[in-house]
Amino acid sequence: MSQDFQHLVKLYKNALIQDAIPFWEKHSLDWEQGGYFTCLDREGKVYDTDKFIWLQNRQLWTFAMLYNQLEKREDWLQIAQNGANFLSQYGRDADGNWYFALNRAGRPLVQPYNIFSDCFAAMAFSQYALASDETWAKEVALQAYNNVLCRQESPKGKYNKTYPGTRPLKTLAIPMILANLSLEMSWLLPSDRLEPIIDITVQEVMTNFLHQERGLMYENVALDGSPVDCFEGRLINPGHGIEAMWFMIDIAHRRRNIKLINQAVDVVLNILKFGWDEEYGGIYYFLDAEGYPPQQLEWDQKLWWVHLESLVALAMGYRLTKREECWQWYQKVHDYAWSHFADAQHGEWFGYLNRRGEVLLNLKGGKWKGCFHVPRALYLCWQQFEAMS
Repeated sequence: MSQDFQHLVKLYKNALIQDAIPFWEKHSLDWEQGGYFTCLDREGKVYDTDKFIWLQNRQLWTFAMLYNQLEKREDWLQIAQNGANFLSQYGRDADGNWYFALNRAGRPLVQPYNIFSDCFAAMAFSQYALASDETWAKEVALQAYNNVLCRQESPKGKYNKTYPGTRPLKTLAIPMILANLSLEMSWLLPSDRLEPIIDITVQEVMTNFLHQERGLMYENVALDGSPVDCFEGRLINPGHGIEAMWFMIDIAHRRRNIKLINQAVDVVLNILKFGWDEEYGGIYYFLDAEGYPPQQLEWDQKLWWVHLESLVALAMGYRLTKREECWQWYQKVHDYAWSHFADAQHGEWFGYLNRRGEVLLNLKGGKWKGCFHVPRALYLCWQQFEAMS
């Protein structure tokens, strides 16, 4: 078995260091106006120069994280600095809320309607502050984190289009990202502030959003955690649920909570059984918990990040529990993901396949896909298998 792990260590390490990172280094850096180009076609050619705050911050996080965790390479720090300087100058409005999109020069295009812009800013500047030891970067990170805490009850604030009071729902995305974000910020936060936030987010994810009988993670529930019979209330997003579970496994491992690790692994396996396409292979993007037609027309697409997050969760789960079912599912997802998403000809990974597994869009980056899920998952899987070797 250890021989298999050595093969996987080499696979993930080479894919990260020799493929994914060089692709973004070669094609995405805007040294003239700052930040990064994320709209890249299959070969890496820039096809749109708008800059989306999620992806700008995610790429800043990636290069700062690699500098902190892997190797103190000056070029990686400079790439991170290029994003940090651009974002700190143009990324926020006068009240400190992070926009959703800018033009190439940094002029705002889309209002700061989305709390996840603030989440990824906090993540990014926390890593950059750790890498650069810049006091101002720590301040940016903490301000963004405090913004998230203030906005979590009303994530879209005045930009929320839902009519108030009729069917109030809360969404899994908020506590799951806050759990992971808080770990990212742990070096900046006193433990008496950090630990209660993690306690609350773990409790909410594993109690309110986890359907206790079915063992599935629901995307939206009523404010008291009860299920709601409507499109949103029946929505299962397999990738989100599985990503949330590796966040839980990460927290549980740090806290030596074996029970929570096994509970999260159970949920990962339940979601995979529910969300796997038995006819064509791969994991569905969206499903209805009761088997009704989902409202998302793209429900049957196969997406890169869903499969990458599943590989991370299964590798973590297997390392920590040695459960054979984790390993079997890991191999199944691995075989599908590496044979369908990885582009051996031009590098990096495709993002979007149709249900049959054919490439639907041959982009390598766009409005939603950037330098984040691929390198993060490659790094994390490499580390899991290294620890098992």
